[in-house]
Formats: sequence, C-alpha cells, structure tokens
Amino acid sequence: MLHGLAAATTALVLTATLAALLRALMLRFGRAGDATPHLGGVAVALATLGVACAGPVLGVAELGPGVAPLLAASGGIALVGLVGDVRPLGVRVRLVAQAAAAIAVVTLAGLTPGAGALAVLWIVFVTNAFQFLDHCDGVMGAVAAVTALGLAVCAIAGGHPGNGLLLSVLAAALTGFLLHNWHPARIHLGHCGALFTGFLLASSAVTVHAGEPGGRTTAELFALTVLVLTDTLLVLLSRRRAGRPALRGGGDHIAHRLRALGLTTQGSAVVLGLASLACTLIALQIHDGRLAPVAAVPLALVVPVAVVLFLRVPVYGPASRRRPPRARTPSGPAPHTASVDLAGGRG
Repeated sequence: MLHGLAAATTALVLTATLAALLRALMLRFGRAGDATPHLGGVAVALATLGVACAGPVLGVAELGPGVAPLLAASGGIALVGLVGDVRPLGVRVRLVAQAAAAIAVVTLAGLTPGAGALAVLWIVFVTNAFQFLDHCDGVMGAVAAVTALGLAVCAIAGGHPGNGLLLSVLAAALTGFLLHNWHPARIHLGHCGALFTGFLLASSAVTVHAGEPGGRTTAELFALTVLVLTDTLLVLLSRRRAGRPALRGGGDHIAHRLRALGLTTQGSAVVLGLASLACTLIALQIHDGRLAPVAAVPLALVVPVAVVLFLRVPVYGPASRRRPPRARTPSGPAPHTASVDLAGGRG
C-alpha cells in the first residue's frame, strides 16, 4: 500500500515536472507559431514507464507476470506516436503497429484464437477511440484517469497487484498532466500520449480479465469504455452525414457539442469526467458481483439515444463543409479543439 502511494505520488510530480520542461523546450526550439506544444504525452509515457519499472529495479515491489511485456508493448506504441508527432505517419502504419503490439499482449494473455482475435480488434479500436478523445482541454486526461483508476481497482480485486500498480501510476501521471492541460491548456498530449494511454488501458483490461466469465467481462469492459465509444460513434456518423472526411480532426465531439449548448470548456471536461466516473462505478459493481451483467444493458440503450440527441446540435459552420470551426471562449486563448484522429490531422 505504501509503495503504491509513493509510486503514484512520484508519477504525478514527475509528469507535472517533465510536462513543464517539455513545454519550455518546445516553446524555445519548436516551430514558430506553435503556441501550445503537443508533446505532453512524452511526459506521461516516461513517468508511467519509469515509475512502474523502478519498483523491481529498486527491489521494493514486483510487477508480476505479464506486466513487463505490457510495458514493452505500450512503450513501442508511445514511440510510434512520438514519430507521428514529429512527422506524419500513414493510417496503415499506425494500425499495423497497434495490431502487432496487441497480438503480442493477447498471445501472452493465453486467450483462445477466437477470443484473441476479438481482443486484438477491441484493443486497436479502444486505442484509437481514446486518441479521438484528445480534442479539448482536460477531457482526455480526466476520462482516462478515471478509467485507469477503475481498472486498477478491478486488477487488485482480481489478484493482479502488478497491473493494479501500473494502472494507478498511469492515473497519477494523467493527473499530473492535467495540471498543465486544464483550460487554458499549456500543453497537449499529442499522438504519443493519446495512443500510449489508450493502448495501455485497453491492453491492461484484456490482461486483467483474461480467463474470467465472458458475459461479465463484456459488460464490465463496455461500461468502462462506453463514453469513448459513444464519442467515436457520434463523430463518425456526424462526419459521414456532413460529407466530411471521417479521419480528419474537427470540432464535432461531445465536448464541443456541450459547449455549443452553453457549457464552458472546463464545464464540459467536468461533465464528461463525471459521466466516466458513473460508468466506472457501474463497471466496478458488475466486477464485484453486486450487479448482474445485464446492468450494462441500460448503458447500451443510452448510447444510440445520446448519439441521436447530440447529432441535433449544430457544430459545422455554413461557410465550409471541409473545415470545422475552431470555437473560442469569450476571453483567453483558444481551447484545444482539434482532434488527434487516425489520419494525424488537426482540424
């Protein structure tokens, strides 16, 4: 317990410090006109991996079987994302890298071929769903931190203390990053941090739930990720209806629509964070057996209703069908409204 608290505290402080240092370096040596750097994910990845590996190296904690390969695969995805932040990477390259890393994780988890194939597809989808979510100040960090904490509790309760420690460290690192990413954001996650976080969460979920009853696991994982799945579905349907490229960034996510309804940027992040917390609590109740897997059915019914309602909120300007508007608050710098989508575009 004490080691877990020390590790989490270290990850929080280290991420906040590294993010501030990276911001200063990018403002000094980065591209002209890039007022808000987008390599904050490097701080999250380095702090998470470094603190998680420090326990075994220092002899104060063991990560347990299966955690080291998970760290290696997540680190590889972070490197792919970092390359994408520095220079554009094609969709195919990133998807192949994610699939290869997911196959490695699933193989070591000992899943059957059928379940393993579904798990690989799910990991890749959730990885990119969390990347889609990195579009507005504070949203990605808040939702991912809550999800990581929920998965950490599931891991510890299921007898996976190493995974629980890793997820707790990730949650703390994201919290440290939020100190710089809360509106008005001074640094963004970028591809590196968004892909790393999404992949680590999805892969950890598969690892922790390997061998558990299929119905309960499906319901639990759906509840944990229902918010990011809803946001992704909303964006893809909205862009298809508007005749816009599906994989280009834009101001058409749930957070942008909440702001169009009158919420502030901070308020949108808080609402989505609380929604993620509510879904996470349901997932924990299912994991503990206090709720039957059928409890996830109402969430499944909420998804299409939410998508239909949010589709009615206008977010595309009449002047252009190709480039969504960059909303600004009445005062202060513009919030982060550009999605970091599969194609690497920033709308």
